[in-house]
Amino acid sequence: MNKILIVAAHPDDEVLGCFGTVSKMIKNGDEAYTLILSKGKTSRDEGSKEQELLYQEMQNSNASIGIKKVFQLDFPDNAFDSIPLLSIVKAIEAIKNEIKPTIIFTHYNHDINIDHQITAQAVLTAARPIRGETVKEIYFMEVPSSTEWNGFSSETAFVPNVFSDITNTIDDKIKAMKIYQSELRENTHPRSLKHLKLYAKTNGTKVGLEYSENFILVRKEI
Repeated sequence: MNKILIVAAHPDDEVLGCFGTVSKMIKNGDEAYTLILSKGKTSRDEGSKEQELLYQEMQNSNASIGIKKVFQLDFPDNAFDSIPLLSIVKAIEAIKNEIKPTIIFTHYNHDINIDHQITAQAVLTAARPIRGETVKEIYFMEVPSSTEWNGFSSETAFVPNVFSDITNTIDDKIKAMKIYQSELRENTHPRSLKHLKLYAKTNGTKVGLEYSENFILVRKEI
């Protein structure tokens, strides 16, 4: 059995990035946890009622695919660059040491969102390959409305090397995202339900699958 830790900057990033794959892994007997580094509403100046709604959506969405526990920290939304990197690294290390995951899914380090970039850097630091480290695999995930918005240069383009067949769990991903009503957008937006399914369909078509989530394998110990 693998232990999986999803490390995401904001609520709903986890669904957008890897819930089809993680749902499949849970159904195959693996155990999964989610760590959200921020509350996700701070930069939008929303009140406590809206924050509580988002928190409940996060809990319900994660529960819908069988995530064992969700950890949420309170780093400032869209301002991770105002915090010493070491503080974020230590926070991730604390959860990692508690769970002892073998696999981590996290953000691509060239997403347009600064919190995503710093999350990726902090994860790589927290799970550096030293003796006794439990993490054997690290994957960068693709988050619609962030990964693709940082241009298409060779330095920033997301070029996956792992293609996860989510044909049997695409509906789990869509159901989980539907729970995030406060984060959903209209159909032309990358975070609409219609687009998410079409995007997974397009990803799958590229590699002969019906639906796919794509990742960059950063490290794998074999």
